[in-house]
Amino acid sequence: MQIRRLTQVEAQQRTALIDVDRYDIAVDLTGLEYGPQLRCISTMMFTCRTPGAETFVDCAAPVVSATLNGTALAPAELGRIRLPDLAEHNTLRVETVQANTTDGEGVHKAVDPADGEIYVWTSFEPDEAHYVWACFDQPDLKAPHAFTVTAPPSWIVLSNTGDPKVETLEGAQRWTFPATPPLSPYNTVVNAGPFYELRRAAGGHDLGLYSRRSLAGVLDRDAEEIFTLTEQGLGFFADVFEMPFPQRKFDQVFMPEYGGAMENYGCVTWSDWFLYRNPPTPAESDQRGQYLLHEAAHMWFGNIVTMRWWDDLWLNEAFAEFASFWAAVRATSHTDTLASHLVRGKLGAYLLDQGPASHPIRQPVRDTAEAASAFDAITYPKGASVLLQLMNYVGEANFAAGMAAYFARHAWGTTTMQDLIDALAATSGRDLGPWVTGWLETAGTDRLTIERDGDATVLVGRGPGGGAPRPQLVGVGVYQEDGAGLVRSALVPVEVHQPRTPVELPPGIYLVNDDDLTFATTRPDPASRAALYGPDARALPTTLSRAVALASVWDMLVTAEASAAEAVNLVTGVLRVETSGSVIEPYLRLAADIAELWAPADVRPELTAWVAQTARALAGDDRHRPVALRTLARVGTLDDVEHLAGLDDVDVWWRALIRKAELGRDVAADVAQLLDRDPDPDAWVRALAVRAATPRAAEKEAAWQTLALDRAVPIGSVKDVAPAFWRPGQDALLAPYAERYLELLPDLGKGGMTPAMVYTELLFPLFGVDHGFIERARAVAERADPVVAKTFVERADVVVRMLRSRAVRAVSGPLAD
Repeated sequence: MQIRRLTQVEAQQRTALIDVDRYDIAVDLTGLEYGPQLRCISTMMFTCRTPGAETFVDCAAPVVSATLNGTALAPAELGRIRLPDLAEHNTLRVETVQANTTDGEGVHKAVDPADGEIYVWTSFEPDEAHYVWACFDQPDLKAPHAFTVTAPPSWIVLSNTGDPKVETLEGAQRWTFPATPPLSPYNTVVNAGPFYELRRAAGGHDLGLYSRRSLAGVLDRDAEEIFTLTEQGLGFFADVFEMPFPQRKFDQVFMPEYGGAMENYGCVTWSDWFLYRNPPTPAESDQRGQYLLHEAAHMWFGNIVTMRWWDDLWLNEAFAEFASFWAAVRATSHTDTLASHLVRGKLGAYLLDQGPASHPIRQPVRDTAEAASAFDAITYPKGASVLLQLMNYVGEANFAAGMAAYFARHAWGTTTMQDLIDALAATSGRDLGPWVTGWLETAGTDRLTIERDGDATVLVGRGPGGGAPRPQLVGVGVYQEDGAGLVRSALVPVEVHQPRTPVELPPGIYLVNDDDLTFATTRPDPASRAALYGPDARALPTTLSRAVALASVWDMLVTAEASAAEAVNLVTGVLRVETSGSVIEPYLRLAADIAELWAPADVRPELTAWVAQTARALAGDDRHRPVALRTLARVGTLDDVEHLAGLDDVDVWWRALIRKAELGRDVAADVAQLLDRDPDPDAWVRALAVRAATPRAAEKEAAWQTLALDRAVPIGSVKDVAPAFWRPGQDALLAPYAERYLELLPDLGKGGMTPAMVYTELLFPLFGVDHGFIERARAVAERADPVVAKTFVERADVVVRMLRSRAVRAVSGPLAD
């Protein structure tokens, strides 16, 4: 169905005209038990400031009937129902039926392949609620929502509020939920199915965890960790915001075929990909913990206080991301989260922010289509890093006091970025106008370095485009050699306001942006470069300092100032001494990515061997053995993978079979044996990844059909299958699929924001392409959905950089022993 996307001007006009008093939404899920249909009756009570005026309600679901104050309305056009001759007090009733519950927007029906059970979820950000029921689908028209849900008798129904009244009907049950506080339509939810349920009273809350029944054992295994983190997160935010989460019930629902996680008030929906089928590694626990704390932070920043329009989407998401590692470091055992954030988030943000898809953190959003395209590494990791920088700039105590004042003043309302800035300026006494202009309204990345100017030491800052740097606080670490490594003798804070800032530094080795206080790429002075990126790179004393040094080398790789060999050598060198499980797995993945995707073809085997050698060494340490074996399964020799395929670890065995298939060996019998043995209801996806890696035309074709054409792979697992398809050394076999990607590109936006981003990025050809192909594809992408077009530009820039790096002659052999 073709729809007209809501513009900011239209939203402002509607807000000026009406106030929504309440929604009563009746949802009938019984048709989903044996078919695709979901029926809804949405009843809206609202007032109009100018009786006799007209407006419209958003409704992209097929309409059965619609009445305004008892009068029948004209059929919907382009996803809108016209509302003429409004009264001062109005009642609008719209009945809809949505049958596109497989690959449509807003609602999804998933069938568990293990037992055939059905699970249903809704997800509405930024404006997909009106694909399911009629509503005024914009964030600043907040109102209480009262849900009544009819479902099959064996199902549990979950929504934003607790303590529903449950009535038994003939062949069904009716769940009546108390009305929510005032919420935006995108923050509401209905999740349903024959769930496995766990509950715990903790921290003054009634915490619930839910999953499909076939994953009950996995949820049991991880429940203690998830409950503990939830209690810690809600408690931390209640303290620093001086406002407890105002509802006793707080549920988290792990759903099949869901992408990421969504912060629905009181009922967070997760992809059940986060219920790792094997015991989670430290990095996986960190990642899940960061997501959990991110969604918990949204209960305050996003739900209780909501940004007025999507031009402040960056602040909504960036704040929750920042708050997740603020809480992790202050209130949980995940104390290396800042280093993890740097490796898993900021490296990608640095790359994006220096390419053609860069944009100011805050940017105009003309309509909801542009809002959907604004979810990227600038919104999340750069935005979060900038907020961390702001907290350091104004002081943590002032920052927390400002946030508490902000929530006290604006609870259950809507705000703009300026409201937050005003609150922080008031508590810190700082003029934050220049900070806002520099950080939020200017695209690009600063570059910081140390220079000697005669006898003086100067911190040189260059802003985007070569101008003045942004105002910021940066730390310069001073290190001395002590025979066993490097010891930090001083951390010198420097406030940057101009291109050249004199700094009093004692003699030593200098690490710019030590403690990672700001968002800026760095380069060492000549004397420090040899120490930090040569033999002594791994001698830095902390996980975070090593991560900061590694970030500089990554930036030099992607800007063609360092070769893949230099980058792999530094990462593998750091891995020889790193002890933090939070970063070891991401480092191994990064080293393997550089060796496989960034190195020239003739150097690739040598660099891959370095990574494999590092993994073998780490496998000797029981603490790091699981993640080391995963990497060895990816890059190891045939002898390695033959050994790994005989281990009891089913996860490593699957990974080894992907590598074994890639090396051209027959694995059909192994796959059949492992499918019988693996209890994971989604084990068939692992088998598909094996098939995707096989260097035979028929296997590639079959994998492409399932992955790209049928879209049968759960969206959270596409990242596991697509990389197995695009394997190095298969250029000739993969070349035709570049053209197949071009054919799909115009329609990759179907199904909503998350599938559009995932398929556009992960199906992008990594081998068998050249610059000419990318230019042809760019012309096609320009005519696609805004989410597809923007994701394409981001991914194309990365692949162009890979192609350039593959053309660089690398030094043979390790640069540092």
